[in-house]
Amino acid sequence: MQHANIEQISALERRINLSVEMQAIESEVANRLKHIARTARVDGFRHGKVPMSIVAKQYGGEVRQEVLGNAVERAFSTAVQANQLKVAGFPRIEPKTDAADQALFEFYAVFEVYPEITLGDISTAEISRPVVAVGDAEIDKTLDVLRKQRVQYESADRAAQTNDLVTLDYVGKVDGEVFAGGEAKGFRVVVGEGRTLPDFEAALLDVKAGDKKTFDVAFPVDYQAAELAGKTAEFSVEITDVAAPKLPEVDAEFAKSLGIEDGDVAKMRAEIKGNLEREVKNRVLAQVKDQVMQALLAATSIDTPKSLVQNEAQRLMEQARNDLQARGMNVADIPMPTDLFEERAQRRVALGLILSEVVQKHALAAKTEQVKEMIEELAQSYEDPQNVVNWYRKNPEKMQEIESLALENNVVEWVLGQAKVTDQVLAFDELMGKA
Repeated sequence: MQHANIEQISALERRINLSVEMQAIESEVANRLKHIARTARVDGFRHGKVPMSIVAKQYGGEVRQEVLGNAVERAFSTAVQANQLKVAGFPRIEPKTDAADQALFEFYAVFEVYPEITLGDISTAEISRPVVAVGDAEIDKTLDVLRKQRVQYESADRAAQTNDLVTLDYVGKVDGEVFAGGEAKGFRVVVGEGRTLPDFEAALLDVKAGDKKTFDVAFPVDYQAAELAGKTAEFSVEITDVAAPKLPEVDAEFAKSLGIEDGDVAKMRAEIKGNLEREVKNRVLAQVKDQVMQALLAATSIDTPKSLVQNEAQRLMEQARNDLQARGMNVADIPMPTDLFEERAQRRVALGLILSEVVQKHALAAKTEQVKEMIEELAQSYEDPQNVVNWYRKNPEKMQEIESLALENNVVEWVLGQAKVTDQVLAFDELMGKA
């Protein structure tokens, strides 16, 4: 290999003039073709007796391309190591069209290097840190939600009220004709829950079992069934039952239904409080982390390698397509150019480079004990924490995710020690609404 000449094209882009000897390439091609000839199967020839001319004609192009590609890769790798280059992404290989020496394959390798990062001053950055207390009121609200999730209904000999479960048969018509899906028996709807059209639910207030009623319902213009969008239907209904909600009492049986084996209500409340406090901790950390990352970006000027941004945009695009496909959507009909993800990709790449520099400069790498504590804390919200811990330990990819979170948390703590931090007292509901 000839001496590598490195040319700076832009702030991060470089170009190296390299070459490999063709004699070595042809020698390696010949050796590989001989090896292929021993096992090649070609119609009209015995096994291992295929003439080299035919082997070369059939496999020569592919073999030469592979050998040349390997040689180019080795030449580039050697040049990178010799010049201590920090290459970002993959090089673009451009053969020289004006090469003078036929004994050499001369080419340019065009690539980007990682930027030199000088961390900005974040001492003036302002971080607002939420402070939220979890008390009896928050526990009681959570218990109310859990009770409503376990609601039972009992038939009531009275008119329907909000939150009652009404069972009915109905027939819906548009322009005098029953529309598709416009007829049902035993249909159940909780009045005021908002799971059916507002006009429909409103018409069920004050009905009793045995009542028959006819009323109009206006479908919104953006209704999912296009043939009904913006139209008005006439519904004829017959009420078969009106049932009142009955919430379970907060007692030992209720505690057992939540996994408290001995039915201790105080223990149940303590467990709910612990879960709420973990949720508060996570949401506070998420809000603070967003501010920290923005502060690092605002304080540090950085050039991001285009190749890394393009790769990240591609990854985000594929992730979005997979998410849509998992929801049952036909992604083939949805245009999704990577340009849509470029801004987000740019931010993620910049943050990744800045975080890496902060971690290296201030020795903030995640420690084994820290990762262990994070996994154990995460596992506490599950019925069998030890199974969760064991699952993480056996899953290297998930362990890497926890290590990355621990590393980010270390960076957050370091930034909080440098920036201007103001504690902001928030109500529990306010924090939940913001996160």
